[in-house]
Amino acid sequence: MISPGSFAAPMTVDRAAHRRESDHVGHAHAVVIREGTVLAGADGLHLVEPGGWSADALVAYLGHDGERDYVAVAAEEGAHAGEEGAHAGEEREFVPARALLGALDAHPRGARDRDLVLTATAIAHWHAAHARCPRCGTPTVVGAGGWVRRCPSCERDHYPRTDPAVIVAITDADDRLLLAHASYWSARRYSHLAGYVEPGESFEQTVHREVAEEAGLALTGLEYIGSQPWPFPASVMVGFRARAVSTVLRLDQDEISDAMWLTRDQLVERVRDGSVVLAPRGSIARSMLDAWHGDGAALTRVQGD
Repeated sequence: MISPGSFAAPMTVDRAAHRRESDHVGHAHAVVIREGTVLAGADGLHLVEPGGWSADALVAYLGHDGERDYVAVAAEEGAHAGEEGAHAGEEREFVPARALLGALDAHPRGARDRDLVLTATAIAHWHAAHARCPRCGTPTVVGAGGWVRRCPSCERDHYPRTDPAVIVAITDADDRLLLAHASYWSARRYSHLAGYVEPGESFEQTVHREVAEEAGLALTGLEYIGSQPWPFPASVMVGFRARAVSTVLRLDQDEISDAMWLTRDQLVERVRDGSVVLAPRGSIARSMLDAWHGDGAALTRVQGD
Protein backbone atom coordinates (compact mmCIF):
# COMPACT_ATOMS: atom_id res chain seq x y z
CA MET A 1 0.00 0.00 0.00
CA ILE A 2 1.32 3.42 -0.92
CA SER A 3 1.24 5.70 2.10
CA PRO A 4 0.69 9.43 1.54
CA GLY A 5 2.11 10.30 4.93
CA SER A 6 0.82 10.67 8.45
CA PHE A 7 -2.57 12.29 7.83
CA ALA A 8 -4.72 9.29 8.79
CA ALA A 9 -4.31 9.89 12.52
CA PRO A 10 -6.19 12.59 14.43
CA MET A 11 -4.70 16.08 14.37
CA THR A 12 -2.25 16.85 17.15
CA VAL A 13 -4.02 20.18 17.76
CA ASP A 14 -7.65 20.03 18.91
CA ARG A 15 -9.52 22.71 16.96
CA ALA A 16 -11.80 23.21 19.96
CA ALA A 17 -14.54 25.15 18.18
CA HIS A 18 -16.24 25.94 21.50
CA ARG A 19 -13.21 28.10 22.47
CA ARG A 20 -13.11 30.23 19.32
CA GLU A 21 -15.13 33.15 20.62
CA SER A 22 -13.61 33.18 24.11
CA ASP A 23 -10.71 34.97 25.74
CA HIS A 24 -8.46 32.02 24.92
CA VAL A 25 -7.52 33.86 21.72
CA GLY A 26 -5.80 36.62 23.69
CA HIS A 27 -3.68 34.11 25.60
CA ALA A 28 -2.64 32.08 22.58
CA HIS A 29 0.69 31.62 20.83
CA ALA A 30 0.62 32.72 17.20
CA VAL A 31 1.63 31.34 13.83
CA VAL A 32 2.33 34.45 11.76
CA ILE A 33 1.40 34.24 8.07
CA ARG A 34 2.22 36.78 5.37
CA GLU A 35 1.35 36.27 1.70
CA GLY A 36 1.80 32.50 1.80
CA THR A 37 4.93 32.65 3.95
CA VAL A 38 5.28 31.80 7.63
CA LEU A 39 7.50 33.25 10.34
CA ALA A 40 10.24 30.72 11.14
CA GLY A 41 13.51 30.50 13.01
CA ALA A 42 16.59 28.34 12.75
CA ASP A 43 14.80 25.39 14.39
CA GLY A 44 11.62 25.60 12.30
CA LEU A 45 8.28 27.26 12.98
CA HIS A 46 8.49 30.28 15.28
CA LEU A 47 5.53 30.84 17.57
CA VAL A 48 4.97 34.42 18.72
CA GLU A 49 4.08 34.73 22.40
CA PRO A 50 0.66 36.03 23.49
CA GLY A 51 0.16 39.70 22.69
CA GLY A 52 3.19 39.87 20.41
CA TRP A 53 1.22 41.02 17.38
CA SER A 54 -0.56 44.16 16.27
CA ALA A 55 -3.89 44.84 17.95
CA ASP A 56 -5.59 45.35 14.57
CA ALA A 57 -4.16 42.20 12.95
CA LEU A 58 -6.55 39.57 11.63
CA VAL A 59 -6.52 36.67 14.10
CA ALA A 60 -8.05 33.20 13.77
CA TYR A 61 -8.18 30.60 16.54
CA LEU A 62 -6.47 27.33 15.57
CA GLY A 63 -7.04 25.24 18.71
CA HIS A 64 -5.06 23.85 21.63
CA ASP A 65 -2.93 20.81 22.40
CA GLY A 66 -3.57 20.51 26.13
CA GLU A 67 -0.76 22.91 26.98
CA ARG A 68 -1.23 25.94 24.76
CA ASP A 69 -3.82 27.70 22.66
CA TYR A 70 -2.80 28.68 19.13
CA VAL A 71 -3.93 31.33 16.68
CA ALA A 72 -3.06 32.33 13.13
CA VAL A 73 -2.12 35.98 12.68
CA ALA A 74 -2.18 37.50 9.20
CA ALA A 75 0.64 40.04 8.95
CA GLU A 76 0.57 42.89 6.48
CA GLU A 77 3.24 43.07 3.78
CA GLY A 78 6.37 44.62 5.27
CA ALA A 79 5.27 43.88 8.85
CA HIS A 80 7.65 42.22 11.28
CA ALA A 81 5.18 40.67 13.68
CA GLY A 82 6.95 38.84 16.47
CA GLU A 83 10.42 39.75 15.22
CA GLU A 84 10.91 42.68 17.54
CA GLY A 85 11.04 40.33 20.56
CA ALA A 86 13.81 38.15 19.16
CA HIS A 87 16.66 37.29 21.49
CA ALA A 88 20.15 38.43 20.60
CA GLY A 89 21.54 36.39 17.75
CA GLU A 90 18.20 34.72 16.99
CA GLU A 91 17.24 35.04 13.36
CA ARG A 92 13.64 34.96 12.21
CA GLU A 93 12.31 35.37 8.72
CA PHE A 94 9.25 34.70 6.62
CA VAL A 95 9.78 31.54 4.55
CA PRO A 96 7.48 29.83 2.02
CA ALA A 97 5.06 27.62 3.94
CA ARG A 98 5.33 24.88 1.31
CA ALA A 99 9.11 24.67 1.72
CA LEU A 100 8.86 24.61 5.50
CA LEU A 101 6.68 21.49 5.56
CA GLY A 102 9.46 19.15 4.43
CA ALA A 103 11.86 20.55 7.02
CA LEU A 104 9.38 19.80 9.81
CA ASP A 105 9.40 16.04 9.21
CA ALA A 106 12.42 15.36 11.39
CA HIS A 107 11.54 17.91 14.08
CA PRO A 108 10.29 16.60 17.45
CA ARG A 109 7.32 18.99 17.20
CA GLY A 110 6.95 18.38 13.48
CA ALA A 111 3.43 16.91 13.49
CA ARG A 112 2.06 19.72 15.63
CA ASP A 113 3.83 22.44 13.66
CA ARG A 114 2.72 20.91 10.36
CA ASP A 115 -0.92 20.98 11.46
CA LEU A 116 -0.57 24.58 12.60
CA VAL A 117 1.16 25.77 9.41
CA LEU A 118 -1.33 24.06 7.09
CA THR A 119 -4.37 25.39 8.94
CA ALA A 120 -2.97 28.89 9.41
CA THR A 121 -2.00 29.15 5.74
CA ALA A 122 -5.44 28.01 4.60
CA ILE A 123 -7.43 30.27 6.90
CA ALA A 124 -5.26 33.32 6.15
CA HIS A 125 -5.71 32.85 2.40
CA TRP A 126 -9.47 32.45 2.79
CA HIS A 127 -9.73 35.73 4.69
CA ALA A 128 -7.60 37.55 2.12
CA ALA A 129 -9.74 36.26 -0.77
CA HIS A 130 -13.17 36.73 0.83
CA ALA A 131 -13.16 40.20 2.35
CA ARG A 132 -16.49 40.95 0.64
CA CYS A 133 -19.76 39.09 0.48
CA PRO A 134 -19.94 37.08 -2.77
CA ARG A 135 -23.69 37.63 -2.86
CA CYS A 136 -23.96 41.44 -2.51
CA GLY A 137 -20.37 42.75 -2.38
CA THR A 138 -20.63 44.29 1.07
CA PRO A 139 -17.44 44.14 3.23
CA THR A 140 -17.80 41.24 5.65
CA VAL A 141 -17.08 41.14 9.39
CA VAL A 142 -14.93 38.47 11.00
CA GLY A 143 -16.66 36.30 13.61
CA ALA A 144 -16.45 32.94 15.41
CA GLY A 145 -12.79 33.36 16.23
CA GLY A 146 -11.87 33.84 12.58
CA TRP A 147 -13.90 30.94 11.16
CA VAL A 148 -16.85 32.95 9.83
CA ARG A 149 -17.21 36.14 7.80
CA ARG A 150 -20.62 37.69 8.30
CA CYS A 151 -22.31 40.03 5.85
CA PRO A 152 -24.02 42.91 7.70
CA SER A 153 -26.14 43.68 4.64
CA CYS A 154 -27.70 40.39 3.59
CA GLU A 155 -27.03 38.75 6.96
CA ARG A 156 -25.38 35.68 5.51
CA ASP A 157 -22.55 33.75 7.14
CA HIS A 158 -19.68 32.63 4.92
CA TYR A 159 -17.34 29.80 5.88
CA PRO A 160 -13.86 28.70 4.71
CA ARG A 161 -13.94 26.65 1.53
CA THR A 162 -11.61 23.92 0.29
CA ASP A 163 -11.25 22.85 -3.35
CA PRO A 164 -10.70 19.06 -3.64
CA ALA A 165 -8.14 17.79 -6.15
CA VAL A 166 -7.04 14.27 -7.01
CA ILE A 167 -3.53 12.95 -7.56
CA VAL A 168 -2.76 9.47 -8.89
CA ALA A 169 0.35 7.29 -8.94
CA ILE A 170 0.08 5.34 -12.21
CA THR A 171 2.12 2.22 -12.91
CA ASP A 172 2.26 -0.11 -15.92
CA ALA A 173 2.38 -3.90 -16.16
CA ASP A 174 6.13 -3.82 -15.40
CA ASP A 175 5.62 -1.59 -12.34
CA ARG A 176 7.20 1.42 -13.99
CA LEU A 177 5.88 4.73 -12.70
CA LEU A 178 4.48 7.49 -14.89
CA LEU A 179 5.87 10.95 -14.18
CA ALA A 180 4.69 14.02 -16.06
CA HIS A 181 5.78 17.63 -16.53
CA ALA A 182 3.10 20.32 -16.50
CA SER A 183 3.64 23.16 -18.93
CA TYR A 184 3.36 25.80 -16.18
CA TRP A 185 5.90 24.15 -13.83
CA SER A 186 9.54 25.09 -13.48
CA ALA A 187 11.98 23.29 -15.79
CA ARG A 188 12.61 19.59 -15.07
CA ARG A 189 9.87 19.34 -12.42
CA TYR A 190 8.06 15.99 -12.75
CA SER A 191 5.29 14.46 -10.67
CA HIS A 192 2.08 12.43 -10.81
CA LEU A 193 -0.96 13.47 -12.83
CA ALA A 194 -3.44 15.53 -10.82
CA GLY A 195 -6.46 17.75 -11.28
CA TYR A 196 -9.39 19.47 -9.63
CA VAL A 197 -12.74 17.82 -9.01
CA GLU A 198 -15.47 19.31 -11.18
CA PRO A 199 -19.16 19.68 -10.21
CA GLY A 200 -21.08 16.42 -10.44
CA GLU A 201 -18.01 14.17 -10.18
CA SER A 202 -16.83 11.68 -7.59
CA PHE A 203 -13.12 11.60 -6.77
CA GLU A 204 -12.75 8.39 -8.77
CA GLN A 205 -14.50 9.81 -11.81
CA THR A 206 -12.19 12.83 -11.65
CA VAL A 207 -9.14 10.54 -11.76
CA HIS A 208 -10.40 8.74 -14.87
CA ARG A 209 -11.31 12.00 -16.62
CA GLU A 210 -8.11 13.87 -15.81
CA VAL A 211 -5.84 11.00 -16.84
CA ALA A 212 -7.77 10.46 -20.08
CA GLU A 213 -7.69 14.18 -20.90
CA GLU A 214 -4.06 14.80 -20.04
CA ALA A 215 -2.35 11.56 -21.08
CA GLY A 216 -4.89 9.56 -23.12
CA LEU A 217 -4.72 6.62 -20.72
CA ALA A 218 -7.41 4.27 -19.45
CA LEU A 219 -6.98 2.98 -15.91
CA THR A 220 -7.79 -0.17 -13.99
CA GLY A 221 -7.46 -1.16 -10.34
CA LEU A 222 -8.07 2.33 -9.02
CA GLU A 223 -7.53 2.50 -5.24
CA TYR A 224 -7.88 5.32 -2.73
CA ILE A 225 -4.73 5.65 -0.59
CA GLY A 226 -5.15 8.79 1.51
CA SER A 227 -5.40 12.55 1.49
CA GLN A 228 -3.47 15.63 2.55
CA PRO A 229 -4.48 19.24 3.18
CA TRP A 230 -2.71 21.39 0.61
CA PRO A 231 -3.65 25.04 1.15
CA PHE A 232 -1.66 26.44 -1.79
CA PRO A 233 -3.96 28.22 -2.06
CA ALA A 234 -6.97 26.21 -0.84
CA SER A 235 -6.96 22.51 -1.70
CA VAL A 236 -7.10 19.06 -0.20
CA MET A 237 -5.21 16.47 -2.29
CA VAL A 238 -6.94 13.11 -2.52
CA GLY A 239 -4.48 10.36 -3.45
CA PHE A 240 -5.03 7.26 -5.56
CA ARG A 241 -2.98 4.61 -7.30
CA ALA A 242 -3.95 2.77 -10.48
CA ARG A 243 -2.62 0.57 -13.28
CA ALA A 244 -2.59 1.83 -16.87
CA VAL A 245 -4.29 -0.43 -19.42
CA SER A 246 -1.76 0.68 -22.07
CA THR A 247 1.55 2.55 -21.99
CA VAL A 248 0.81 4.57 -25.14
CA LEU A 249 0.71 8.24 -24.16
CA ARG A 250 -1.33 10.93 -25.93
CA LEU A 251 -0.39 14.10 -24.10
CA ASP A 252 -2.68 17.09 -24.42
CA GLN A 253 0.36 19.40 -24.89
CA ASP A 254 -1.59 22.11 -23.13
CA GLU A 255 -1.38 21.24 -19.45
CA ILE A 256 1.04 18.31 -19.84
CA SER A 257 4.04 18.90 -22.12
CA ASP A 258 6.08 15.78 -21.33
CA ALA A 259 5.75 12.44 -19.55
CA MET A 260 7.78 9.27 -19.15
CA TRP A 261 7.63 5.75 -17.74
CA LEU A 262 10.51 5.11 -15.34
CA THR A 263 11.91 2.15 -13.45
CA ARG A 264 13.30 2.74 -9.97
CA ASP A 265 16.88 2.76 -11.21
CA GLN A 266 16.02 5.10 -14.07
CA LEU A 267 14.33 7.51 -11.67
CA VAL A 268 17.39 7.65 -9.41
CA GLU A 269 19.65 8.29 -12.40
CA ARG A 270 17.42 11.07 -13.76
CA VAL A 271 17.34 12.77 -10.37
CA ARG A 272 21.10 12.38 -9.99
CA ASP A 273 21.89 13.95 -13.38
CA GLY A 274 19.42 16.78 -12.77
CA SER A 275 17.04 16.02 -15.63
CA VAL A 276 14.22 15.29 -13.15
CA VAL A 277 13.34 17.34 -10.06
CA LEU A 278 10.93 15.64 -7.69
CA ALA A 279 8.07 17.08 -5.65
CA PRO A 280 9.25 18.47 -2.29
CA ARG A 281 9.34 16.47 0.90
CA GLY A 282 6.24 16.98 2.99
CA SER A 283 3.90 16.68 0.00
CA ILE A 284 1.57 13.78 -0.74
CA ALA A 285 3.13 13.61 -4.22
CA ARG A 286 6.56 12.92 -2.76
CA SER A 287 5.36 10.41 -0.18
CA MET A 288 3.48 8.47 -2.87
CA LEU A 289 6.59 8.43 -5.02
CA ASP A 290 8.81 7.39 -2.09
CA ALA A 291 6.45 4.55 -1.24
CA TRP A 292 6.51 3.22 -4.83
CA HIS A 293 10.30 3.47 -4.96
CA GLY A 294 10.72 1.76 -1.60
CA ASP A 295 13.61 3.93 -0.39
CA GLY A 296 12.54 7.50 0.10
CA ALA A 297 15.68 8.30 2.06
CA ALA A 298 17.79 7.38 -0.98
CA LEU A 299 15.80 9.75 -3.18
CA THR A 300 16.24 12.50 -0.62
CA ARG A 301 20.00 11.95 -0.61
CA VAL A 302 20.18 12.04 -4.40
CA GLN A 303 18.03 15.15 -4.74
CA GLY A 304 19.58 16.80 -1.72
CA ASP A 305 16.35 18.13 -0.19
